[in-house]
Parts: sequence; structure tokens; C-alpha cells
Amino acid sequence: MNSIGLCENQNDFIMLPKVDFCFKEIMQNEKVRQGLIAALLDVSPEEISKTTLLPTVLRKEFKEDKYGILDVRVKLVDGTQMDLEMQVEPFTYWVNRILFYWSKMYIDQIESGKGYDELQKCIHVSILAYDHFKDDENCYHKIGLRDMVTGEQYSDLLELHFLEIAKVPPVMADEKPIVQWIRFLGGSNREELKAMSERNEYIQCAYEELERLSLDRQKRLEYETRQKNIRDYNSQMKSARIQGEEIGMQKGKQQAEEQILALGKALQRVGRSEEAIKAMTDEKYLKELLKEFGI
Repeated sequence: MNSIGLCENQNDFIMLPKVDFCFKEIMQNEKVRQGLIAALLDVSPEEISKTTLLPTVLRKEFKEDKYGILDVRVKLVDGTQMDLEMQVEPFTYWVNRILFYWSKMYIDQIESGKGYDELQKCIHVSILAYDHFKDDENCYHKIGLRDMVTGEQYSDLLELHFLEIAKVPPVMADEKPIVQWIRFLGGSNREELKAMSERNEYIQCAYEELERLSLDRQKRLEYETRQKNIRDYNSQMKSARIQGEEIGMQKGKQQAEEQILALGKALQRVGRSEEAIKAMTDEKYLKELLKEFGI
């Protein structure tokens, strides 16, 4: 099957981690979280002593506020919070969305009677199956708050991490753990996933979780339901786009005809020759005439 979330051979079925449902499931395992977070922070996994899953629905301060719903929200021992989001399809306002979620996560730490000194670092992690930085071939970006002139860091309380699984480079013997994770999260079949699991014990744990989940009939049903919803949504969006293009073409054709008619009348009013009117078939000349008469 061509679905992003199913292996081609259904007899060798295994869930794929780039499906948000599956990603959230494997992140329930603390060792998996430990390995991925250590790779993101570029530290040894042993330095990540404990990770705690937090509620993924961010509270609203006022009734009219918009909810923030995260994929995976984790708290570290030092108080740092991380939001990890898996996104397969392009999202037009992704930056706006993640900054909204980051700000909600940041202010969600403050409760009545607490001071600003208690606010801790918040990190958003975007795992994307499409090109976000279109003019850049790097598969991993880490962004923070810096002085735009000197480049000096202003605060470490905000970090944005972007993992673009479509840009992962060919396998190298000495690649960093974060690249190994990006390759694993973008795996498209059992062979690819298993190969990556053999290079990293924490990815091995994630692979074992995938195998366990894939044998769970209820989890598989939920997984495939999520896949159906994604396919239905993509189909609806494609249909809407085609209809929009057809409507746009019809409107564009009608508008062009109305412009030509109005221009012909304008030329006649000012006494332009018949040749000038016929010359409107020249595209460049036509644009000049439309500009001249403000049409």
C-alpha cells in the first residue's frame, strides 16, 4: 500500500513511527523518551535521569481562549518542558502554530501566587515529513533567542528544534544520535527500522515497542483508523483544491473577457483606430493598454 503508515507487505505489518498515533504510543516508554531527548539535547542518555509525561491539553486562562493540544509533553528533572509534535502533511501556518503552543506551554507553568522566577525552559520539537526550510539541506535545526546584530544568546528559555525526515543524509558510520533518530522516525518498512535499531540501544527499545504495538489488535485498529482519517482528509483537501482551481480559472476567464470588452469600449470612446483595437491580441500591447486606461 502507498499509505505513509503501512508497510507494503501486510503479512510483515509494522506500525510506522511517523504516524502521530504511533509516535505518541512509543513515547509512552520512558527509555525511548530518554534516548530521543538525550539526542535532542546532545547529551549522554545517562544524564537524562527521569522524564515525566504531562497532560497534553494546555489549560485555558479565560473562557474565550483557544485550547492547545500537544502530541507529547514531557517534563525533565530540572523543570524543563518539551513538546514533541509529529507532522506528516504540510501545514501552512506551522510556525504560528508552534509558537502559540510554545507560549501556552510557557505560561501554563504560572499559577496564582507564583513569580516569574519560577518559569522554566520550554522546548518545542517539530518532526516533519516535508521540507520546512526549503532552501536548506540540513535535516536538523536548533533555533533560540539571539541578538540579531551580535548573535549573542539573549535567553535560553525558548528553543525550537526541527527534524526534517525527508532530508536525512545517507547512512554514515559516525553520525550523531539525533540523525539516527531522524532516520528511524522516517523509516518506511520493517527492514529500515530494524537496521537503525541495531545501531542504538534506545532506538532498539523503540523498535521493540513498534513490534509490540503492531501485534496488539486494538492498537492496530486505532492506528488504521487514524490512517483512514488522514487519507480522507487529504482526499477532501485535494478535491477542494481542484474545485478551487476550476472556479478560479472560470472567474479568471470571465474577468479577462470583461476587461477586453471594457477596453474595446474605452478605445472607441477616445477614437482609437480599428487597427489599435485589433492589436489587443498582442499580449504585451494589451497589458500596456489595460494599464493606460486603468482597467
